[in-house]
Amino acid sequence: MLTGEMITVMAVLVAAVFLFIVEWVRVDVVAIIVMVTLPLLGLVSGDEAFMGLSSNAVISIIAVIIIGAGLDRTGIMNKVAKPITKLAGNSESRLITFVSATVAVISSFMQNIGAVALFLPATQRVCKKVNISPSRVLIPMGFLGIIGGCLTLVGSSPLILLNDLMAPKGLEPFGLFDVTPVGVTLVIAALAYFILIGRFILPKGGGSESKQLIDFGKIYYTADGLYELRVPEGFDSSKPLEEMNIRAEYLVTVVAVAKHREERKYFAPKRDMKLAPGDDIAVLGPEENVKRFAQDYGMQLKERLETFEEELSSSSAGLVEAIVPPRSEIEGKTLREIHFREKYQVNPVAIRRRDRIYYAGLSDLELQSGDILLLQGLWEKFAILRDAEVMTFITPFEAEVMKTHKAKAALVCFGIALVLVISGKIKLSVALMTGALGMILTGVLTIDEAYHAVDWRTVFLLGGLIPLGVAVEKTGTAAYIANMVLDLIGDVSPVVLLTVIGILTSIFTLVVSNVGATVLLVPLAINMALGAGADPRMAALTVAVAASNTFVLPTHQVNAYIMGPGGYRTVDYIKAGSVMTFLYLVVMIGAMAMFYGLSG
Repeated sequence: MLTGEMITVMAVLVAAVFLFIVEWVRVDVVAIIVMVTLPLLGLVSGDEAFMGLSSNAVISIIAVIIIGAGLDRTGIMNKVAKPITKLAGNSESRLITFVSATVAVISSFMQNIGAVALFLPATQRVCKKVNISPSRVLIPMGFLGIIGGCLTLVGSSPLILLNDLMAPKGLEPFGLFDVTPVGVTLVIAALAYFILIGRFILPKGGGSESKQLIDFGKIYYTADGLYELRVPEGFDSSKPLEEMNIRAEYLVTVVAVAKHREERKYFAPKRDMKLAPGDDIAVLGPEENVKRFAQDYGMQLKERLETFEEELSSSSAGLVEAIVPPRSEIEGKTLREIHFREKYQVNPVAIRRRDRIYYAGLSDLELQSGDILLLQGLWEKFAILRDAEVMTFITPFEAEVMKTHKAKAALVCFGIALVLVISGKIKLSVALMTGALGMILTGVLTIDEAYHAVDWRTVFLLGGLIPLGVAVEKTGTAAYIANMVLDLIGDVSPVVLLTVIGILTSIFTLVVSNVGATVLLVPLAINMALGAGADPRMAALTVAVAASNTFVLPTHQVNAYIMGPGGYRTVDYIKAGSVMTFLYLVVMIGAMAMFYGLSG
């Protein structure tokens, strides 16, 4: 019977899902709203409202992120990436197989976005070297990165959450490798899918995207595009650089100004800086455009760099490409808002967003996840920008400082955490946090670096949704909805029931996060299984695994991340992801029937 509490819980649930979809506020803010609203409405106690923040799942996710950051910071992952991309040679199918399979394995013990970010620069370079379009490789790599999270119980947030969500029902928890047979089967099926029919469903890299990519490199990517000019006597110095519209009219960027009267050089000149007679400036752009700019303003174009010869040499400065990762603190802001040039002392040259390149108006363009910025500056300044961790660098540079001498310590800490998890005698959160603490005590990461590595949005998203799951279960709402669904589908076999749960989860994950889908649907799935006489553990596992079935839209953070570098459009995800979504469901249910049995 439907009660007032159930109606209130369903109202909160619908409101939360609505806010997730329309994104009027960030998802973590929605979760905090839920976390505060539930006790105010009397649906959970004060202690239950904040239990999510100290839950085993949340602590485990924090620890996994810190361990992954430690392995990355010591260069271990780079050592893994180089031979893999080298083994692939110039074969597209081998490149897809080796890179995607390795990313899947790495995703089994670190965040999938971290694994994909690790391989993106190396993969981009190899694709360029062997003349293979990145659009042919990055979707398989991204999809396998998502699927790889199903190889172990700590590979994805839904699986880390699973045991905590099953505990109130007194169900036997899953072990670290209990899900591995299903994960391995999914990885093999996905690789076979891309190898056998990838040529038909992956973008060919032609058309406007390809032309834009060629222009991006041709115009700006080499140091040959640097020129030095002398500002003439009698030059009108009343206009600041911004009002001269140099970039908009000439596709030329002023990257340095030498003011000889001040005896000072500026390597990321501010927009309000004014040029004066006798100044030397260094500009970046196509030669014909630079010549036209010099002629229009009466400037002397020098044969080579003179004033800036040392500072702008290839050993001291250069061009790099950097991508805005999901949930970066600069996402949704403009370069002007964050005082980018003043803060980091590097020059934005162009921004590529999907199939379009912006050369002008960069300061007022609101940055989005997946945007690629072409930047020019001194290597030492890029090191500062790298340490700020607001961007991921696609182009490697010599100022990259890795703690390679701490690699053994990082491996030992990771090994200890893995052994403790496998033993099954230590709680998952304690085992993983032991490894994370080891990273800090051995100097692999400082405590500030560890704090900075953690995605606190995910932490509060989990912390807010876990009490919602408690309220759904505690008030009987989950059981009520489960009975309604069972009445609708009738008496079905366990295979059909799990298929329905898998489809429901896959759809739900497209509109809310995989974490949200897991927290809300695991209690529902368990109640459905109990009502139908099926195995509730398998129903819960189906939700956790199906929560990674997010391929058909660029809503998953991995899909959003590779969208810019791959030059993808939404239709590319629909084309490759629709078949992958169907294949994923079929293989998942088939593997569970094969390895676990689905008898009631």
